Amino acid sequence: MTIDPHRYAEHIADLVRTIPHDQAAPVRRAAALVTAALDGGGVIQAFGSGHSEAVAMEIAGRAGGLVPTNRLALRDIVLYGGADPDELRRYDLERDPSVARRILDAAPVEARDLFVVISSSGVNGVVVELATLVKERGHDLIAITSLQHSLAVSPKHPSGRRLCDLADVVLDNRAPYGDAVLPLPGGGAVGAVSTITSALLVQLVVAEAVRGLLAAGRVPPVYLSANVPEGDAHNLALEACYAGRLRRGA
Repeated sequence: MTIDPHRYAEHIADLVRTIPHDQAAPVRRAAALVTAALDGGGVIQAFGSGHSEAVAMEIAGRAGGLVPTNRLALRDIVLYGGADPDELRRYDLERDPSVARRILDAAPVEARDLFVVISSSGVNGVVVELATLVKERGHDLIAITSLQHSLAVSPKHPSGRRLCDLADVVLDNRAPYGDAVLPLPGGGAVGAVSTITSALLVQLVVAEAVRGLLAAGRVPPVYLSANVPEGDAHNLALEACYAGRLRRGA
C-alpha cells in the first residue's frame, strides 16, 4: 500500500464540489440565523477547541469576513478568567464540561448574540456543555460537525448528548470517521479533511448571509484586508460600532 497525495487532493476536490449542493438547505438556514443576529445588533460567537479553533478563526476577525464576530477559546479561562496558565496543559481540558461555563462567564456575550460551535467529533465535554448552556440561555446555535464520526462514537458528556443534538442548524463537514482519508498499512490514516470542509461551510454561510443583506439594500459589515490601502481605517470604523464587544489579537 502506498500513499498517493494526489488521491487526497481528488478527495478534497470531490467534497468541495458536492458539499455546496448537499448542504445547501442548512447553509441557507444558518445564513438566516446570521442575518437575524446582525439585524438585532448581535455578535456571532464562535468556539472550537483543538484544531476546530482554526475554523473559529475562519469566522472571527478575518479579511472578507463579518466584523461582528468573536472567537472564544479554551485559553480564555486564563486570558480573561484569571486561571493558572498551567491549567491549559491538562490533557483532558476539552473533555471537562465545567470549563464551558468558565469560558462563557468570561466572554462579552449579550442575549442577542448567535453562537457557532465547531467540533468534528461533536462529543467532547466542553463542546457539549457549552452548547447546552448556550441553548439554556436562549441563544440560537449553529453546529459544524462530522455526522459520520459523531454518530459512530459514544458521547463523553454526562447527559449522553452530542453537539448535533443541541443545535438549531447542523452543518455536516462530511469528514469520515477518524477525519483522515488515506489509509496507512499498519492502521490509521493520513490526510485530514475536516478543517478544509468546515472552512468551506463557514464561507458559504457568510456569502449567503451577505447575499441576503445586499438583496435587502443593506451594506454588509465586512472586513477588508489590513494589508490593502485604507484597510485599517475601514475596519476600525466598523469595529467601533461594536465597542467593548469584540476581542481581537488574542
